Amino acid sequence: MRSSGVLLPIFSLPGKYGIGCLSEEAYAFVRYLKKAKQTYWQILPVGPTSFGDSPYQSFSTFAGNPYFISLEKLIDDGLLTEKECAAVDMGDDEESIDYGKMYEGRYDLLRKAYERSGIAGSKKFKKFQKKNAAWLRDYSMFMAIKDSYGGKSFLEWDKPLRTRDRDALEKFYKKNKKDVLFYEYLQYEFFAQWKKFKKYANKNGVKIIGDIPIYVACDSADTWANPELFQMDEDYRPTRVAGCPPDAFAVKGQLWGNPLYRWDYHKKTGYEWWISRVVGCLSMYDVIRIDHFRGFDQYYSIPGDADDAVDGYWEDGPNIDLFKAIKKKLGKINIIAEDLGYMTDTVRKMVKDTGFPNMKVLEFAFDARDAKDGGNDKPNDYLPFTYGHNCVVYTGTHDNETLKGWLSNITPEEVAMARNYVGLDKKAGKDDIVKGMIRTAFASPADYCIIPMQDYLCLDNSARINTPSTTGENWKWRMKKEYLTKGLQKEMKKLTKTYWR
Repeated sequence: MRSSGVLLPIFSLPGKYGIGCLSEEAYAFVRYLKKAKQTYWQILPVGPTSFGDSPYQSFSTFAGNPYFISLEKLIDDGLLTEKECAAVDMGDDEESIDYGKMYEGRYDLLRKAYERSGIAGSKKFKKFQKKNAAWLRDYSMFMAIKDSYGGKSFLEWDKPLRTRDRDALEKFYKKNKKDVLFYEYLQYEFFAQWKKFKKYANKNGVKIIGDIPIYVACDSADTWANPELFQMDEDYRPTRVAGCPPDAFAVKGQLWGNPLYRWDYHKKTGYEWWISRVVGCLSMYDVIRIDHFRGFDQYYSIPGDADDAVDGYWEDGPNIDLFKAIKKKLGKINIIAEDLGYMTDTVRKMVKDTGFPNMKVLEFAFDARDAKDGGNDKPNDYLPFTYGHNCVVYTGTHDNETLKGWLSNITPEEVAMARNYVGLDKKAGKDDIVKGMIRTAFASPADYCIIPMQDYLCLDNSARINTPSTTGENWKWRMKKEYLTKGLQKEMKKLTKTYWR
């Protein structure tokens, strides 16, 4: 069935206290989407972020981000006061997140709520602890120990704690039980709020598309608690890490630093850890988008002590075997395969064999080289007339420029190609082309159409979410509340009805 939705990170929601969260604004956006006749709300990963603030580098693949806990809800529960929250400086720019102030101020408020909660005696909390025993204590211990080391990576901890000496862990827990319990409380509160939010979204006809990175962060509870799953030595240091080979855009390649999996070990366990990871996502999302899907076919392996990606090489991943194991255990589930980037025949076959819808991005469809003599002898795969039905069309993703920003940075020939494709004349401005591109995505054969909110709003690159291979200015953009007009809502509804979505 043809359908459509919007891409907007949770942190980009408007509202008080410096960052988008599970406050009334999240519920209001669900109602906005409902009236606009949208079926999906796609978000980014919601795990606790580490240094750099990227949701793709999380301290845990199972935990939720404490920043997304609604302070208003804690006020309603009598655990905080409006005066206390107002007294904390969480930034004064309503369109940008100050993560430094988030870290300094928000955690102090959350700790106050924890200390007043009396959570240790709660039957619901104990039930939550038992249900999530496979990861909760490890994550909470990891975070408490990290705090005791001033936030240092676990690779810099003293060896007994770094390598999980049993006596050292027991000693730390007895001495720091309240700090460990604090992190367990944050997860309890996050998931209680998330469950309520998702139930509300589903009740209003909105399904949540969640994002799962293929890799976990090196400095994470996942690697610390389960080193046998990764290519790490006895000292808990990664021997091989992920990245991309050198190309025209990065002469020394890209060094991501994520520890690579021991796929032979995962296979022996029946992919137990991966299945538990998917189960966790299914409890939170209606559809799972798996990032860097091609890494299951082949992945680029770099020495763990390398300074760049020059000395890496390609290795084979589990391919379809992993997804057969998932299907056997969990049945048919809704997954989107993020198959962007360099494609090979084996990747195409793997995506086809899974049956998962893959991604099509309109910003990739217009390359002036395709229009020149001696260019490609077949049309660009991202041009809508080449699509099958089993795919998801996007104007752009969180890693791309906004459409308006993109139009400002491509060549005049490429602008002309895009303008001509959407049926506009030379007098058309950038906003007209943006709207034409959105209409083209809706009209495409793709079963699913997802539009970033910035493109609906015709915003330039000041609203860009992420510029890959850069740090410092990413994951910050927030949407003003007044952007959500009834006029835009009617436009979205009209597109949905016109193109039978």
